[in-house]
Amino acid sequence: MSLLAKIFGRQTDPRERFVPLWRAVVGIAREPQWYAECGVADTQEGRFDMLSTALAAVIVRMEREEGLRAQAALLTELFVEDIEGQLRQQGIGDPTLGKRVGKLMSALGGRIGAYRAGLADTGDAALTDAVTRNVTFGEGGSPACVAARLRALHRTLQQTPDDALLRAEIAR
Repeated sequence: MSLLAKIFGRQTDPRERFVPLWRAVVGIAREPQWYAECGVADTQEGRFDMLSTALAAVIVRMEREEGLRAQAALLTELFVEDIEGQLRQQGIGDPTLGKRVGKLMSALGGRIGAYRAGLADTGDAALTDAVTRNVTFGEGGSPACVAARLRALHRTLQQTPDDALLRAEIAR
């Protein structure tokens, strides 16, 4: 949305429709079970890993429907905006911000591809392997636990009607 449109209020930001869904994605990523039961590292890296994992699951679901496929980009824009804000709060300035965001977007894209393939496979090995490659674990962490919870989330999302998904009505 252009700066002038924001100032004069002539146009609503199309991303606004996805804010509740974005908040739900963040809530899923913050669920304590990922960290306490599965052993995901409760660090900046581990939290980013779970945020991108939860977002990937939602995007894979959105890709299923033609009407939502193109709109997944708007949800991704909210991710970028949020991550950019977090980086700025950490003191990362404009000269390096673009590179950092670019790297994080590349990581998200890779994870979406890995999880898409792992979730499409009915066995556990491909998904567990994708989790092993893409999630930071603490000592004793279990990629199989994350893979099982991710597959359960995927099933829930697959059963969630489009309109309920957009309203962030995801059974947990």
